[in-house]
Amino acid sequence: MLTARTIDRIVTLALDEDAPWGDLTSETLIPADAVATADLVAREDGVFAGGEVFAAAFRLTDPAIEVGLHVADGGRFIAGRRLATVTGPAQGVLTAERIGLNFAQRMSGIATLTARYVDAIAGTGARIVDTRKTTPLLRAFERHAVAAGGGHNHRFSLSDAVMAKDNHLGVLTATGADLTDALREAIARLPHTAHVEVEVDRVDQIEAVVAAGIGTIMLDNFTVDQLREGVATVAGRAQIEASGGVSLDTVRQIAETGVDVISVGALTHSARALDLGLDLRIDLGR
Repeated sequence: MLTARTIDRIVTLALDEDAPWGDLTSETLIPADAVATADLVAREDGVFAGGEVFAAAFRLTDPAIEVGLHVADGGRFIAGRRLATVTGPAQGVLTAERIGLNFAQRMSGIATLTARYVDAIAGTGARIVDTRKTTPLLRAFERHAVAAGGGHNHRFSLSDAVMAKDNHLGVLTATGADLTDALREAIARLPHTAHVEVEVDRVDQIEAVVAAGIGTIMLDNFTVDQLREGVATVAGRAQIEASGGVSLDTVRQIAETGVDVISVGALTHSARALDLGLDLRIDLGR
């Protein structure tokens, strides 16, 4: 997902938003021949993500700027750790600073939160996945950060897989059709092989869905006891995803019910930006 083309396209848009007609402050106050060296430093413990995105902010501002990454995406660090070093024309370094930091802080925050969820369910056999609750246009960045934190990516877009939720099922069975038959007929119309997932919100819906040969069944907003009952009902005939009401306080209990996947929208919609800083030193003449 995180291709060079995607990075350059999104970072260019961000730079254009921040300095549409140039950086008036840096161009006014900073001598053109000034050189800056800056260290990206962690102010708190965390998991790094977005190194290539961070570097792109400086490279696209001024190709003369060099960025050395000292921690790879997915690397854990403690407060005070130097994560990257930036060297080059000071005007460009100062122009790109905020955009580079914004992306690194956002992505590292997501990676750090994801790692906490992954650590919380260690040894259970379940895996943590993200959702489509991402910032518009930043999905590739945020999904990459989830993977850096040890999580897994759900379908990337509506084009990747069939995922029928309650509203889809309501329309599908509006004429009173049997749910199992309706699902089978719908799946038979697929133009190509695709993974199919169906959401249920009651235990008594499970059998009709599993009987249709669904690949994954999502148990939405089930209690822990209901999840156990759902796992027993499915009995290995489909992959089981738990969704809704997941937090760091509840995720271990959910994982121990025997579900295969736990989807957590909070990984991307509620992650706090990690506290990273750019400590800068300027040489006023070469």
